[in-house]
Amino acid sequence: MMKRLPLGPTYYEVSRHNDARLLTQPGETVIVETEDAFSGQIRTDDDRRDRKAVPLGNPENGPIHVEGAEPGDTLSVRIEAIHPSIGQCATRTSDPKQLSEWLGADCPHGTHVCPIREGKIYWSEETTIPYRPMLGCIGTAPDMGVPTTGPAGVHGGNMDIIETCPGSTVYLPVFVPGAYLYLGDTHAAMGHGELSASGLEMPSETTITVDLIKGQTVPGPRIESAEEIMAVASGCPMERSIAQAYAWLILWMEDEYGWDRWRAYDLLTHVGEISVGYYAIGTVAAKIGKRYLAGP
Repeated sequence: MMKRLPLGPTYYEVSRHNDARLLTQPGETVIVETEDAFSGQIRTDDDRRDRKAVPLGNPENGPIHVEGAEPGDTLSVRIEAIHPSIGQCATRTSDPKQLSEWLGADCPHGTHVCPIREGKIYWSEETTIPYRPMLGCIGTAPDMGVPTTGPAGVHGGNMDIIETCPGSTVYLPVFVPGAYLYLGDTHAAMGHGELSASGLEMPSETTITVDLIKGQTVPGPRIESAEEIMAVASGCPMERSIAQAYAWLILWMEDEYGWDRWRAYDLLTHVGEISVGYYAIGTVAAKIGKRYLAGP
């Protein structure tokens, strides 16, 4: 029988100090219930985000303890499916932040609830957006410090990379026994950069298959789809994250695909691509199509 992690206490930190809510064996498939990034505060266009009641965003469900996971291993999380729990998603546009320099700061609250039907998001009567769900947050607990669900880092976290989607496998470092996997912040869709700091946020049921690569570690999050591999780095300035993500991708190509690093550097100059998470925290995935990996 497939395991299920129901929505219970949610966390705004990726911590090794919380009690595990679910124990899994490598290879098991789990359905994880998650709340949206607004902690369920926005269900209609009249609702407002109340930061006094819930100061932080991106609640995550977990932690999931993976039997046999030890520091130095790699956790493999295949995203099988993401289904909306209530048939709708929500966004808001009240925080222009850096854009205020050019647009001004008098942005309306802009709460916007959109139905999801038959593979489409009804952004308005005239405009539909394809339903392309993704996980905004997924990560393993670090062995030092307790990061919030605001930033991303080598543990994963709030990456907001659109390729963290059904059909992809996310690889994460294991820092503590059991790995302590957390996830949440699902989006029905999101553009590159998550401009208003809100995707089309939704509560969901996410189906994942968790596996373990023993005795091998990764320097930071990796994502593999049917067509591409990508390395993820976070931090500002973003140009440093781009460089770091490409360097990690080059080392991946060297270690696992037999590439000379400088030939990989040359090739990526011409065929490499980037995917941008939330622009304000500088998260970038550097990627290459698998068709190139056979080598010169």
